[in-house]
Amino acid sequence: MTCVQLKYVGLLAVFLAITVNAAGDLSAAETAPGGTLQIGAGGSDVTTLDPHRATTSTDKPVIGLMFNGLVRFKPGSADPKDLEPDLAERWETSTDGRVLTFFIRKGVKFHGDWGSLTADDVVYSLTRAADSSRSSFAADFAPVEGITKVDEHTVRIALKYPDPNFLGRLSNYHGGNIVCKRAAEELGDKFAAHPVGTGPFAFSEHETQRHVKLAANEGYFRGRPQISTIMYRTIPSDSARELAFSSGELDVIQGRREQRWVDTTRQRGNMVVDVFRPGEFRTLHINTSIPPLNDLRVRQAIAAAVNFDDLVQFVGKSVSLKGCSVVPPGYIGEDCSAGAYGYDPVKAKALLAEAGHADGLTLKVVVSNISAILPTMEIIQRQLAKAGIKLDMSVVDHATYQSQIRGNASALVFYGAARFPVADTYLTEFYHSRSSIGTPTAVANFSHCDVADAEIQAARVEGSVERQQELWKEAQRKIHDAVCSVPLFELQQVWGHSKRVNYGYELKGAMNLGPPITETTTLMPR
Repeated sequence: MTCVQLKYVGLLAVFLAITVNAAGDLSAAETAPGGTLQIGAGGSDVTTLDPHRATTSTDKPVIGLMFNGLVRFKPGSADPKDLEPDLAERWETSTDGRVLTFFIRKGVKFHGDWGSLTADDVVYSLTRAADSSRSSFAADFAPVEGITKVDEHTVRIALKYPDPNFLGRLSNYHGGNIVCKRAAEELGDKFAAHPVGTGPFAFSEHETQRHVKLAANEGYFRGRPQISTIMYRTIPSDSARELAFSSGELDVIQGRREQRWVDTTRQRGNMVVDVFRPGEFRTLHINTSIPPLNDLRVRQAIAAAVNFDDLVQFVGKSVSLKGCSVVPPGYIGEDCSAGAYGYDPVKAKALLAEAGHADGLTLKVVVSNISAILPTMEIIQRQLAKAGIKLDMSVVDHATYQSQIRGNASALVFYGAARFPVADTYLTEFYHSRSSIGTPTAVANFSHCDVADAEIQAARVEGSVERQQELWKEAQRKIHDAVCSVPLFELQQVWGHSKRVNYGYELKGAMNLGPPITETTTLMPR
């Protein structure tokens, strides 16, 4: 072959390579305009993809990407004042506040081949959410008297009594998520592993303890998402998530909710750190069904042995807020008039001695290994030891922890939760006897507290705002005096993202505890 021929072959090869690459790039651009967004979340795995059962901080962010509510929190906000239409174009409220009529958007498609959204799906979803055998949020729908279909795109909800906070329970969060009736009925128990919603992203696959893969909903009613695929990876190790981010394998990660981590990471400049609400309110629940914790003096000793200021100082002022009641800071109805428990290890020892435990006592406690729980529990363990209370801690992965604390296996339960910001949601879920662990209607009453049932129930149906506040105040006082739990602090959400990621909104809050990825979120090429 001559030099001219060789030169020709070489040029042809280059031309073909350019042509192939160009075609490949064009194809990729057509099918994947925004590429794949890699998210690294904490926890070892998602527990469920059923939106009416998902309660953990690992489940909720991915649920929020697949489902809509009748109304929604504006992206980037967790403020009830920012509720806006979602699957409902509009709604009307009767003059007495007891009837809400929702007018459903027409032409909204479910993921896959499951058809279009109708009033039947809305009635089914909200009825399902109100059923304790199928939902973890049934208590939120206690005010409902009836849910009826008016026509194919109109739904009427009648309440037993006016509830000014009820609209928020119909948002894209917890029981407000709307599911496909046909899919839920036909799939049955398999629906939790193959969810069908209307959100910007649709379920694709779940590899246990690895990832959940989501695909852009091509027919999303707000427009096709700019991101084509989301890989929601569950990585329990903080250092592993950070290493994967530094190497470019992850674009968004759940950060460490510690002041030192936030400050150090921001100084490095390779990550945009977001600290946002709602915080998960950290509470030390005391299991009164386990002796000797059924003795008030022992519970009082535990409360007196906890140094709240040291805990807040450890976590950091920009990521935590000290609590003063069993209802989280800033919730409608929070009341701090009963006062916080004072740190007094001498008093704690005296109370133990009075209860017959002068030589101290040992409590078996189950603790999650995630960074948002274990380090704080280790500090509490050292604090209680100074008063003669030894914690025999069994450290397990987060999924096992969630299972065991719901099996009544722990004397103390260190738990954090963010709920719709009104006192009733927290009091009902954590302090009403119907929510006690081990009962058919169990939610998260780890302490088996029952001292304020009457006030919690009365406040729920009270028409006077002033009287409702008084009832919530009395409930909080009774729970405080019974020492059902020791409220600690609110821990803000901490996430980080690459500068390649533009969420498309200002992130100040997210009820689903992770940054919402919407149809406007973009990912710049590397």
